[in-house]
Amino acid sequence: MSAAGTRTIDTRRFRDLVTPEGVDLKLVLADASERASAFVLDLVFIVLSLIVLTLVVIAAGLLIGFQSADLLSALWLLGFFFLRVFYFTAFEMTPRAATPGKRILRIRVSARDGGALSADAIFARNAMRELEFFLPLTFVVFEAHSASAWVTISAVLWCGVFVFFPLFNRDRLRIGDIVAGTWVVHAPRRVLDQDLSAQPARASLLFSREALDAYGIHELAVLEDVLRRDDLVTMYEVARRIRAKIGMSDDKTPDAQFLAAYYTALRGRLENRLLFGRRKRDKFDKG
Repeated sequence: MSAAGTRTIDTRRFRDLVTPEGVDLKLVLADASERASAFVLDLVFIVLSLIVLTLVVIAAGLLIGFQSADLLSALWLLGFFFLRVFYFTAFEMTPRAATPGKRILRIRVSARDGGALSADAIFARNAMRELEFFLPLTFVVFEAHSASAWVTISAVLWCGVFVFFPLFNRDRLRIGDIVAGTWVVHAPRRVLDQDLSAQPARASLLFSREALDAYGIHELAVLEDVLRRDDLVTMYEVARRIRAKIGMSDDKTPDAQFLAAYYTALRGRLENRLLFGRRKRDKFDKG
């Protein structure tokens, strides 16, 4: 496993984050320039999408006649609203938790408490972006001609305060991040081996059904991340906790082999349950 890119990263941006499963993840916070660049890229994609929407509306006008101009204008405004409101939310709801701009910069949104990123958090951080940036910007662009100079200046200053807010806190948080309990971290592209569960078994271990039902899909994802990181200290700590939880504390199998075997068995168990419509989200899910 190797991360793409070899540039030096400021050690002040490193954070230790312990997940609810006790896994110590070494995170690197995205700096202000990376976040700004990703946002600019996303704005470019939004503008390009808006151009396509405009062309579609014009084509519709040519087909049905521009006597329906009010209806076409309403459809354009509705499309613009949904585009700017749901662009960020929709992409951050995906497993990658990143918009196209963030993916290009290799950064992603993450929960600051180490837990799973919730839909409520994603909605909250992006709803705040509307107040931080888009509403005052829309006012400046479309209403500045009819507003007083002081009102326009106030709108510009409003945008400026929120845009530069990440520069004045050590974690580079937006107001939306503070409200939602999120931050933006590095998600470097990694050159991965084949699917972990497809690799030959390196340990002849058998696990009981009770041992495999101790964890769910969330813990499986965390375990996969631990295996791909290949950090001996982390694997030792995770293997110790799993062995204690499933009653295999006397097992002498090397940690990497134990975790690989448990990962394969747990994944098979969860996939088998899904075939019967039973989804176990995490270790707290009794379903």
